[in-house]
Amino acid sequence: MNHNQANDQSFAVAAIQMNSQQDIEQNLADIETAISAAAQQGAHMVVLPENCCSMGQQSATAERFDELSSTIAGYASTHGIYVLAGSLPCPYRPDGIVVPDGRLRQVSQVFAPDGTRVARYDKIHLFTATVADKTGSYNEAATFEPGTQTVVTPLETDDTVYQLGMMVCFDLRFPALAQRLRQAGADMLSAPSAFTYLTGQAHWSLLLRARALDSQCMVIGAAQGGDHTYQDGHTRQTWGHAAITAYDGTVLSSYDDSELQKVSATENQRYAMVMASLDKSQQQQGRQKLPIFDCHRLA
Repeated sequence: MNHNQANDQSFAVAAIQMNSQQDIEQNLADIETAISAAAQQGAHMVVLPENCCSMGQQSATAERFDELSSTIAGYASTHGIYVLAGSLPCPYRPDGIVVPDGRLRQVSQVFAPDGTRVARYDKIHLFTATVADKTGSYNEAATFEPGTQTVVTPLETDDTVYQLGMMVCFDLRFPALAQRLRQAGADMLSAPSAFTYLTGQAHWSLLLRARALDSQCMVIGAAQGGDHTYQDGHTRQTWGHAAITAYDGTVLSSYDDSELQKVSATENQRYAMVMASLDKSQQQQGRQKLPIFDCHRLA
């Protein structure tokens, strides 16, 4: 891995924007290309979006959970980089018990540069909303069972340990989760997402910045963006705009579009990538100047 573009005293992160369809093999090819590019540009970790292997077809994708996880772990090992595999639908809980009632868990995983899985987080807050788009009503709990455990995992590079607190998409709307992850030691928060176009347009950037301010952590917003065509013919539109926000609410890097750039009249780019680095000492200085976690009275 080439870290020439990364400060030796910092942790370089890449957030990926995808337009995942329901062709899992094509999505995997795009994922590996993005991981390779991130590693070549000096990233220590690459964060993929929610539903990175397929938008929709959750049950069919869940049947391949172990296989797909192993494949992405292999990409991490091949390219020598931490990979946060956005989310994958999983038929069983962390203890191996099958989720009852035919539901699934929405699972975010971190694979180390040697390919070992170092963290699994099961999405706690499930998307429930009525949106003025073609889908209208969203009820993630009809398909998924909520997770119950918060997760902070250590990531080590260049003899420095960075603590990653894990979230997924709708979790961004709950400041108490971001605060709890910070209290558990988090330096960074991952937020792989697939915001609808309308809710993303209204709130995505604001939520990334707000959770950064709540927690004084870097927030990494990988995203789905563009139109996704389902087998029944309907389309779902997501907001995209992958972005990374600093502990003080500053947007460090962003891809300012829902659609991926066109490479020809009929074909779009397969992914977009934004990069930023966490300077742990600078973040710590900022926390000391505004010690909000010493001042909490309600949390």
